[in-house]
Amino acid sequence: MKKLAVVAFGGNALMRGDQKGTIDEQEANAYQACEDLTKLLDLNYNIVVTHGNGPQVGNILLANTAGNKLYGLPDMPLDISVAYSQGFIAYVIEQQLRNVLMAKDLDRDIISIITQVLVNKDDPAFQSPTKPIGPFYTKVEADKLSADNKTVFQEDARGRGWRKVVASPTPLVIFNRQTIEKIAREGHIVIAVGGGGIPCFYVESNKLQGIDAVIDKDLASSLLASQVRADKLFILTDVPKVCLNYNSPQEKSLDKMTIAEAKKYLEEGHFGEGSMAPKVRAAINFVERSGKETVITESKFLASENGGTKVTIV
Repeated sequence: MKKLAVVAFGGNALMRGDQKGTIDEQEANAYQACEDLTKLLDLNYNIVVTHGNGPQVGNILLANTAGNKLYGLPDMPLDISVAYSQGFIAYVIEQQLRNVLMAKDLDRDIISIITQVLVNKDDPAFQSPTKPIGPFYTKVEADKLSADNKTVFQEDARGRGWRKVVASPTPLVIFNRQTIEKIAREGHIVIAVGGGGIPCFYVESNKLQGIDAVIDKDLASSLLASQVRADKLFILTDVPKVCLNYNSPQEKSLDKMTIAEAKKYLEEGHFGEGSMAPKVRAAINFVERSGKETVITESKFLASENGGTKVTIV
């Protein structure tokens, strides 16, 4: 019987920090990430792919604002922009994954699912935005945008500039999770929970409505992985392993963390909130819910026995 893996692509799977984000760049990045992804097929895994949308949804919002100012086009809320990003990013991943499969003479259906995720409208996150989206700005640019649009910016932990931050409520329920699991276990590759999912809440007992937020992609992927009973969660990023004292003379890479150690390192502040901390929390959540293993790594180490940092019960 085949195992089931949920693989959470990082934002750099499509758009790198030093790129403009042209479609040619995003397609080339996606092709490379998908080449790495298919190595899991050789290890007898069925696959569910999730992905981030931070750079893309930020650009969608910028285009939306420009269209509103220049042409009077209706302004769209953040949940609609998340849905927009889910569709176009899933299309890029699906097409490039199909290209990789054809090059390897493999035949799998690839199904992209626009995914809503239930949140609590009273989540404290709405009072304290932390989730970075969009491009990096200088301090001067960020201050001007903040004054003009009443938006909140925070400095990136890795010194790359300032980014807009929005509310990031806790995901509670992944819609269509049973169908996602069924399709994946039948051997098809599923793309779901893009950008953490489209945040929604029950405005009445039988009426859903979107809400202005971005759900953390790794946390939503962790919830999905537990709800589809995945055997392993892979959280992809742009470094080979999780590090203590990152980017300092005392930097130390970790081959393995127990959830107790991971919680201790989080408490000690080793992981940046805009980078590694959400991934470590997501890893802890999946391991606690499932008893299974999470691996945090670069895509090129997906199929490597010694690649990445393993987060385990003990």
